[in-house]
Amino acid sequence: MNLSATFDRVLGRYEDLGRTLAAGPAGDSRQYGQLSKEYSDMGPVVLAIEALKKVQKELEDLDAIIADKGADKEMREMAEAEQRELKAKLPALERQVHLMLLPKDEADAKNAILEVRAGTGGDEAALFAAELFRMYQRYASIRGWKFEVLNVNDTGLGGIKEASASIAGRNVFARLKFESGVHRVQRVPATEAGGRIHTSAATVAVLPEAEEVDIQINEADLRIDVYRSSGPGGQSVNTTDSAVRITHNPSGIVVTIQDEKSQHKNRAKAMKVLRARLYEAERSKKDAERAAARKSQVGTGDRSERIRTYNFPQGRVTDHRIGMTLHKIDKVLEGEALDELVDALITHDEAERLATLQ
Repeated sequence: MNLSATFDRVLGRYEDLGRTLAAGPAGDSRQYGQLSKEYSDMGPVVLAIEALKKVQKELEDLDAIIADKGADKEMREMAEAEQRELKAKLPALERQVHLMLLPKDEADAKNAILEVRAGTGGDEAALFAAELFRMYQRYASIRGWKFEVLNVNDTGLGGIKEASASIAGRNVFARLKFESGVHRVQRVPATEAGGRIHTSAATVAVLPEAEEVDIQINEADLRIDVYRSSGPGGQSVNTTDSAVRITHNPSGIVVTIQDEKSQHKNRAKAMKVLRARLYEAERSKKDAERAAARKSQVGTGDRSERIRTYNFPQGRVTDHRIGMTLHKIDKVLEGEALDELVDALITHDEAERLATLQ
C-alpha cells in the first residue's frame, strides 16, 4: 500500500468535502447530512496525518542540518538531540495513523445480542453456560453497559440450556465480538464422586444489534406461533398464551422468547433477536467473500470454533487464538479480568490488519 498516496487521497477528500459543505445544502438535505458526518468522522484522521507529516518534514530538515559539514557544531548537536526526540515519537504516530486508516467494521459501534448455549457435557455444561452468562452480565456492569435479559431456558438445577440478552452501551460489539465460539471448561463436577476431571463446553454468539434500517423483514416471510410459557420440567408458569416462536421461512431461523408475561413484549424481543441473526448472517456472507484476501488469526467468530479453555484445577484461562493464559480464573469469571483478554484480542486483530497495509 502506498501510504503517501493514501495520505494525499484522504487530505484531498477532506478538502473537497469542506468546500462542498461550505456551499450549503443543494436541495438534498439527507445527502448533505451524510457528507457532514463523513467530514466530521475524517477530522481526527486528518489531524493525525498532518501531525505525522509535520514530524516527517522536521526530520528531513534536521537531517539536512546534521549533514551540513559547514554548519555550526552546537547547531548540529542540537539538531541531533531533537532528531532523537522526534524519532522516538515517530512509531507511535505512524501506528495511530495506520490504525485510523484501517477499514472500519460498521458494526463496532452497535449494541449487541448475546446468546449462550450449553454444549456437550449434560448438567455440567448447563452450569458452565450459566456461569458464562453471569460473567458477561458482571462485565457489562463494570463497563457501565445496560444488560437486559431477553430469554432464559434454565434446567432447574442452576444451569441453563440457553439464554440471550441485549447489551447496550459504548462500543459494545467492538469489545465483545471476539467472544463468539466454543468455550471449554475442565473441572471436577460436584456430582463426581471419583474426583475425575470432566470436560464440558458452551457456545457463545455475539451478534451486532440491527436496526430496522439495517435489515428489512417481510412480514409475509414470518410464521408466528404463540403458546403457554412453561418452566423447568414442563411446569406451567403462565396461564395465557404469551410465549412467542417466530420462524423466518427463507432462512429457517427460529427465535423463541417466553420471559415476559406480555405476548407483545415477547414478540418485540423475538424480532430484535431475529433481526440481529439475519444481520449477522449477511455480515458473515460478506466476510466469507473477503476471507480469500485475508483470514484473521483471531478467528472467524464461528460458533463451532474452540476459542478458550477454563481450567479450574490449574486456575487458568487460556485463549487458544492468541496463546494467552491468565492464572486468575475467578477474576475472569467475575468479569474483572475479562478486559485483559479482550484488549489482547483487539490488539492482535489490529496487528494482523496493520500487516496488510505494509
